Order: sequence, then C-alpha cells, then structure tokens
Amino acid sequence: MATASPIPAPPKKNRWVRFVKRVLIGLVLLLVCAALAGAAYQAIANWRDGRRFPQEGRSIALGAEFPGVSLNLHCVGQGSPTVILESGLGVPAAGWDLVMPDVAKFTRVCSYDRAGYGWSSAGPMPQTTDEIVKELHALLAASGEKGPYVLVAHSFGGYNVRVYADKYPADVAGLVLVDTSHEDQEQMMPPSLQKLTEEQVKQLDSQRRLMPILIFFGIARLTAGDESDSKLSKDFRDKMKYLELQTKFIDAAFSEIKSFSQSAEEVRRTGNLGDRPLVVLTAGKDMDAKDLPKGVSSEEMREFRKTWVNDLQLRQTRLSTHGKQIVMPDSTHMIPMERPDAVVAAIRDVCDAVRAGPTPKS
Repeated sequence: MATASPIPAPPKKNRWVRFVKRVLIGLVLLLVCAALAGAAYQAIANWRDGRRFPQEGRSIALGAEFPGVSLNLHCVGQGSPTVILESGLGVPAAGWDLVMPDVAKFTRVCSYDRAGYGWSSAGPMPQTTDEIVKELHALLAASGEKGPYVLVAHSFGGYNVRVYADKYPADVAGLVLVDTSHEDQEQMMPPSLQKLTEEQVKQLDSQRRLMPILIFFGIARLTAGDESDSKLSKDFRDKMKYLELQTKFIDAAFSEIKSFSQSAEEVRRTGNLGDRPLVVLTAGKDMDAKDLPKGVSSEEMREFRKTWVNDLQLRQTRLSTHGKQIVMPDSTHMIPMERPDAVVAAIRDVCDAVRAGPTPKS
C-alpha cells in the first residue's frame, strides 16, 4: 500500500517574515495601548485637578466686539481705589496668589486671566499689547468694577498697563511696575542673549505644534518638572501646572512671545504718566550660574543686570513726576513669588498716595 508523501516544511525565509510581522503587530498594539493609557491618564488627572482647583473668579463675556470671548476676573476685598493685577508672560492670574490676600486687607483687588490663560477662553490672534488692552478695557467695563484703578504689572505686563494708561488715562490713578519689560531691552541685550532669544522663539514654534498631542496623551504632564526644592507650596505648583498644560494657554503665550517686538513698538508710542504715583520694583539679585541660559556667560548677564537696574528700570521711574524705584537685592525676576511682601507694600504706598491727593485728570 502506497504511503502519502509528507508535507514539505515551509521555507525558513517565510517563517522569518511571519515572525517579523508578529513582532511589528505586537509593537503596534503595545504603542496603541500606551497611547490609550496616556490619554486616560491625562483625562483622569485633568478631571482630578479640575475638582481640586475650581475656577477662582467669574467668567465675563466681553460683548459684541469680541464674540465668544469671556475672561476670568477674580476680585476680593473692599475699598478704593481698586487694584488691577496684570501678570507676566506665561503666568496665569494665579501667579498673584501670594499677593492678593494681603492687598485685600486694605482695599479691593482683582486679578484676571488674559485670553487663553487660566479660566479664560481663547481670544483673537495675535495677542499683542494693543489687543490685550482692548480686551482688558472691555472686561472692566462689563464687570461693574469702579475706577480709577491702581494698575500693578509684572514683567511683560508692564507693556500692557502703560498702553492702558495712555489709551484710557481717566481710568488710571496710579501704577506699580514689578521688574517690568522695557521697550528698548531687546536692543540692549548682549549679542549672545539676543541670538538665544531668536533661537528660542523658533524652537517654541516647533514645540507649539506638538504640544496638543503631548498634552492629549499625557506626555507633557509626565515630563513636566516638579521643582521639589522650590519654596513655593506643592499645591501652588500643581495648580500652575494644571493651568499651563492647556492648548489655549500654549497658543496665547506663544503669540505674546512672537509679538513681543510689535508690542514694544506699541509701548514706544505712548506718553508719560504725568503726576500719577508710581513705584518701580526692580530685581537686584544675579541669576545663579547653574540657571544661566546656554551660551550666555555670567559676566554678560551681570553687565546686562547693571543696564537693567541703573538704566532701563530707572527710565520707567521717570515716567511719572511722582515715581520712585526700589531695588530688591534679595530677589530675582519673580518678585511676586519671591518677595510678595514687597509688592504688597508698594501697592499700599501707591493706594495711600491716591487717597491723599486728587484723582489725576486725563
């Protein structure tokens, strides 16, 4: 009886191809699972943070001129004049958390989130100083808060309050400028810092395109540094991280960075502040060598610090006939977080001066 011939074994090459395919399919499934896990992690963490950090303030629609735009306004305390706090670039209104409670003990004080920041909706682009000022004016008009105001600004926020005082002079009784930007600072930076700034803008542009993906899949949250050695509380750091890991915030902050030179030109067209009381708080502490930007030497930064303290900041003091400068030798640029007591004292000083004299006329 004839026996059936055995089935020939498949060629080794075919077995290798099938093995590679199985490995690739496994890797794809692994990546899909990791992506789903990351998205779930981000969604759960964001939901948890939303409950942990509910909105501070109220959303106010800006009206027909700004369709669909509402800004978050947070006011506490009683008294006059009302203080309006304007944040620096990339810092939500919550950055004033260490200042507001003590100011509220002697007058009314309000912080707000610019368009795209914190609990505010996204706004028109680009976010130049002129655009920001129009939105702030619409916000205060719709809020029912009474002026004239004492405007307090940190860093880039100085551009905004100076343009605001120029456009709406009757609304402004006094100012506090906390280590604020100057319209000539870019031209007076050392060449290495100018070059680094240009490179960082390009780098941020490419990162901005990826950020929605990195945020959605939880990668941005996982890789965000936690400065455990910071003197700021963990709750404060967690709240800032929650507010900053939002696509609308990334877009708004990048627009402000990209429009920085244009905003400087808008400030350059303004006049002085007349006889309004003005306090200029200036950071006087050198940056630690380990924190220096790559390619910028300690000597270059020290020289620019001298220009910053003794020239650019001094020019801002002279914007008013009633201006004075206070140099903070124990604080770097982040004075509202490092020396909030000094900011509170400066605000009290200006408020007392406003109460003691007639309201400046436009």
